[in-house]
Amino acid sequence: MPTLDPQGEYLTRVWRTSVYPLAERFGVPMKLPPVQPRSRLAHEAAQWAETQSNFDDYNAAVFRSFFERGEDIGEREVLMRIASDLQLDAVPLGRALQEGEFAASVLADERAAEELGVTGVPAFVANRRAALSGVQTVNALLALVNSLRVAGAKQELAADY
Repeated sequence: MPTLDPQGEYLTRVWRTSVYPLAERFGVPMKLPPVQPRSRLAHEAAQWAETQSNFDDYNAAVFRSFFERGEDIGEREVLMRIASDLQLDAVPLGRALQEGEFAASVLADERAAEELGVTGVPAFVANRRAALSGVQTVNALLALVNSLRVAGAKQELAADY
């Protein structure tokens, strides 16, 4: 399936009506990236960063790279530069990406997301049992969490009998 056109009606409308207002509200600098890359390599790189005990910093740097600077996070060289900027040795990352060291794990995550009904980003997953795709209101997120609390309470009651 082709990626979405960054200048197309859908993305420009969603960013104008949802993303930009939310980003402004929270003081997060964002701009619609000029590219819509495949993100699988970025996910593989994030898993590599986790093995370096640097997942959070790396993930934040990837988001800044994409949403603030519009860089193509589907490119191995971009991901390696991000690692270098964080004082990580980018050579092992490049090798891991080249050899697909984390590909199977990322594909398993994709299958799990599909089973939960994730159809887009952002996605909110609760307890690996339920998910919402797309920009959501606080009320929708609370409803998701509460529905799982209720379901969990019912399971606990059933187990007691």
